[in-house]
Amino acid sequence: MITLRATIKLHTAFGTPLVGDTLFGQLCWAAREQLGNEALAGLLEGYTSGKPWLVVSDGFPSGYLPKPTVPVGANSFAQANVKRADESAPTNAAQQRKAEKNKRWLPVGKAGIPLKEWMALAATDQQAFGAKPVEAPQPHNTINRHTGTTGNSEFAPYTQPQIFHARDQRIDLYLALDETRLSQEALIELLKAVGSHGFGRDASIGLGKFSVETVGANLFAQLAQNRSNEFEPTKTAYLTLAPCAPQGQGLNGDQSYWRVITRFGRHGNRHGISEKPFKNPVLLAATGAVFVPQEAYSERAYIGQGLGSDGQLSKTEPATVQQGYAPVIGIRMEG
Repeated sequence: MITLRATIKLHTAFGTPLVGDTLFGQLCWAAREQLGNEALAGLLEGYTSGKPWLVVSDGFPSGYLPKPTVPVGANSFAQANVKRADESAPTNAAQQRKAEKNKRWLPVGKAGIPLKEWMALAATDQQAFGAKPVEAPQPHNTINRHTGTTGNSEFAPYTQPQIFHARDQRIDLYLALDETRLSQEALIELLKAVGSHGFGRDASIGLGKFSVETVGANLFAQLAQNRSNEFEPTKTAYLTLAPCAPQGQGLNGDQSYWRVITRFGRHGNRHGISEKPFKNPVLLAATGAVFVPQEAYSERAYIGQGLGSDGQLSKTEPATVQQGYAPVIGIRMEG
């Protein structure tokens, strides 16, 4: 598989955070609509047995990666700088921890340096995005067609959260693609189709629209080559770029760090308006997990497993699968 970085430009607010497993689902629907049912079935062949055709990351501010989920403290991987030069900086430990917690992004160009040094370069939302995204409620109305008014009960006005980014915000996506099953050009067309229709909730009323600006191949290999003159890379762990199911992957649980999330999936497209639009919930390790292999570290494009099929996730669509894979980048845990 090859690893790609796609930079997209956002054009509207988003109703759903740009997460990899949701985007993978929409790309599958796009493949079904553009290429046909048989083509999608061919792409998904072997998906739940360790043979994904595509693995999609979350969306990150361009030029940044998520900060790893590791302990922070004096004797841990990340240690905050106690000495602050500016007067507006935190003056006690609690304020300092809060300030460090808000630094959620690491520069991708420095990936591969020792983790402590990399964590010291963490940036806030304001720094990474240029303007911090804002989540705000958006009023909605549902009209009773018999009375022509909103009325009460299920027709009462309600609000839904929307995520607003800066104008023409650039976002990076990382994709591991099996080119023997789908070409890079065809994948770009699928991304464009999703961006044109809209990503996530309320795409039908204009949310989640984006355009594809650039796609670059083998990003992390290029970064490693660019750094080869600076130091000898000694990677020891994997940093995940999307939620994943890491069970049975030969990972050392005692030395790894992750946060568990529950994904309450919902069908999209025509199944989204069916009588049973919801999928069975699944437990995943959140984006930014750090996994240490049991054996010696080796380069790989992704970790995790494909979930579902055979009615395990959905009775509405028994063939439904869930992306339990995540693109990964190698990191150096030692100081």
